Amino acid sequence: MDENQVQSVTLKRPINLKVIVTPRWKQEVQQQLQGQISNIDSQLEQLDVQGNRTINELKQQSISPMPPQVTQQIDNIQMQVNKKKSELLEKKNQALQQLQQVQTLELDQEFFQGQMESYFELKKGDNLVKKLNVEIIVRDGVVEEIRGDL
Repeated sequence: MDENQVQSVTLKRPINLKVIVTPRWKQEVQQQLQGQISNIDSQLEQLDVQGNRTINELKQQSISPMPPQVTQQIDNIQMQVNKKKSELLEKKNQALQQLQQVQTLELDQEFFQGQMESYFELKKGDNLVKKLNVEIIVRDGVVEEIRGDL
C-alpha cells in the first residue's frame, strides 16, 4: 500500500435514538400502547372462545363416560390455552408498565427510544470511543441534534 494513502476501515455502530418528551409524543405513545392492550384483550377473549368451543365439540363427539384419550386431549387443549394466555398476559403487563412509565415522564426530558445502526469510516489517529458514541435527538419526529463524532 502506498505510504501517502490513508488506511481506513468501514465499521458498523449502534446509534442511540432519544426523543424529547412532548405532549404530542406522550399522546401518540399512549395511544399505541392502549391499542396494543386492547388487541391483547381481544386475543385473550378469542382464545377463550376457541378453547371452549373445541373442548365442547370433543365432549359432544365422545361417548359417556369419556374415554381416557378424550380426557387427555381436553387436558392438552386446556394446557395450550393456559400457556398462550400466560404469554398474552405477560405482554399485556409489559404494555401496562410502559404506559405507566410514559405517563410519569416529564416534558422536555430525553427518553431513550431505541437503537439504529450506521456505518462509519475509522482511520489511524481517530478516537474510537468518540466514533462509537453517537446519538440522535428527536422532537416530534424532527431531528433536533446529532451528538457524537460522525
